[in-house]
Amino acid sequence: MRGAIKSQPELVCLISPDSVVPKDHPIRTIKRYIDEALSRMTRRFDAMYAQEGRPSIPPERLLKAKVLIALFSVRSENLFVEQLHYNLLYRWFLDMDLSEPVFDNSTFSKNQERLMQHEVAEVFFGQVVKLAREQGWVSDEHFSVDGTLIESWASLKSFVPKDQPRSGSDDNDPGNADVNFRGQKRSNATHESTTDPQARLRKKAAGQEAKLCFGLHALMENRHGLYVDLQISSAVGVTESDAALEMLRKQKKARSVGADKGYHHGPFVQGCRKRRIVPHVATAKGRQIDGLDRRTTRTASYVLSQKIRKRIEEGFGWMKTVGGFRKTRFKGIGRTQLCAYFVGAACNLVRMATLALGPPALAAPR
Repeated sequence: MRGAIKSQPELVCLISPDSVVPKDHPIRTIKRYIDEALSRMTRRFDAMYAQEGRPSIPPERLLKAKVLIALFSVRSENLFVEQLHYNLLYRWFLDMDLSEPVFDNSTFSKNQERLMQHEVAEVFFGQVVKLAREQGWVSDEHFSVDGTLIESWASLKSFVPKDQPRSGSDDNDPGNADVNFRGQKRSNATHESTTDPQARLRKKAAGQEAKLCFGLHALMENRHGLYVDLQISSAVGVTESDAALEMLRKQKKARSVGADKGYHHGPFVQGCRKRRIVPHVATAKGRQIDGLDRRTTRTASYVLSQKIRKRIEEGFGWMKTVGGFRKTRFKGIGRTQLCAYFVGAACNLVRMATLALGPPALAAPR
């Protein structure tokens, strides 16, 4: 029998957002961890706002919205606010009733400076790592480091000489002028982006296209591949080794660190040795570095560290595809760093939700 569509929908319906989320959905575990992390930040939230005046949007709601944007690959904050009107899972995750009005998308931009000033994103990321450490999922001794490039929001058309004002357009299109830089030599020393002056022209390897970008440096623990630190740099002036040593400095119990051939040079190896950290660095052919020889590279721990360090690339892939962080939507290092903490926390939370299920069941005997 063919079914029929009701022409008059029901006007009264008793339903809660919690009832539409499956009981075994991993988002429930993620929400539990986020709620616990945010509950530990209450004092910091109190210091961010005045004691009197009109109540603001709860900061916990804004931070959870940032994580949702990364988890569900929402391409912009404006689109997220639009979807919040009809997405029941989003409302459940943000603890919003069905009749509660949705906040305006300008709330995100108005609170950017406040979040940066009080280092909220960094503390939130740290609380997520702390929760994982309390579960025994984080190693305090063995780590891996690596870096990647995050494209900036600036176009190559905006990369103009520093000492010359940008010329006007002759094609009656001032918003998107025709720019011909064929045959010109352009470098970070002589040119600068008018859209994002902190972005730098950089390429990851020979033969690749140079783009305006930032550097993303990550420190991963080796037990379950969780990120314990993330840093954004201008990609020029701050090398991957400098950023790695700065992140390792915060790990007081670190004993070893795995890295690729890009870290096979004296400053990084000797910097690790000075901190009594064994550098499990992939060696470049024909390059001899004091502090890294066969006494290190022939050990079983070195082989294992070189195998595990590749997991850090898996997280980069998740952040750039699912997390939408291949190209930053924000200008400047500060705002991009803010986004990196939320995307990195979301990446960790997905992994933690899987770990919370326990080890996989053994295959049934044949």
